[in-house]
Amino acid sequence: MEEVVLELKNVKVRRGTRPVLDVPHLVVGRGETLAVVGPNGAGKSTLLQVMACLLRPTGGEVRVCGETVGRGTDLVRLRRRMAMVLQRPYLLDGTVFDNVAVGLRMRSVPQDEVRTRVERALAAFSIEHLARRRARTLSGGESQRVSLARAFVLEPEVLFLDEPTSSLDMPTRMSLLAELGEVVRRTGVTTVFVTHDVIEIPFLADRTVVMSGGRIAADGPVREALGADVRRALAGLAGSARWILSWDGDGIAAFPVAHASR
Repeated sequence: MEEVVLELKNVKVRRGTRPVLDVPHLVVGRGETLAVVGPNGAGKSTLLQVMACLLRPTGGEVRVCGETVGRGTDLVRLRRRMAMVLQRPYLLDGTVFDNVAVGLRMRSVPQDEVRTRVERALAAFSIEHLARRRARTLSGGESQRVSLARAFVLEPEVLFLDEPTSSLDMPTRMSLLAELGEVVRRTGVTTVFVTHDVIEIPFLADRTVVMSGGRIAADGPVREALGADVRRALAGLAGSARWILSWDGDGIAAFPVAHASR
């Protein structure tokens, strides 16, 4: 593995007396794209919040960009090295350009550079024609593209994606996943992608962590992480389509759940 960007050691999170996360060891290397998959309540979002320094664990050690996160850590400074995109895009009541530019302006980036970087980010997600539109007039897919452009324009070292396409219709979702995967690969940003839907994994991830009951059930290349035993555990995630996906590095193959469970 290349330089380690994120590392968790013996990390535990409890809510009251209930354990919700127990991760003995997890590392993410620079430039790696990690998918975190599992059913609702598996601990995916809790894991992401710990990695993004939004939630202090009950115990254990978290290292981000080579720095141990502790009580004396300047979290604002550390978070400026990251960006996060959520399932629901939260946009300001202004133009698309202003929404994408807001983080740069907060960092006092020179206006000429703001314009250049915003225009580049808008083009990356094919929304440059929306630059002067009011953000609150956009469709769901357009709004999420703005949210993604707003994250990428910051040129973060680490990108966190928390089910960013799950609220979109299927054609919009597939199109956006393809665009997002292309931008992630082109920029080489270290990415942690949380999803409950295995069909999204091949678009973005080269490695998969499967969560179950707050623990890591599997960790490895997509095909290995979604091996037979894990596929049985995740069969319900495929929903009414009754199939799940496996990735062989060259393409996507569909496997009926009944066959995968044998």
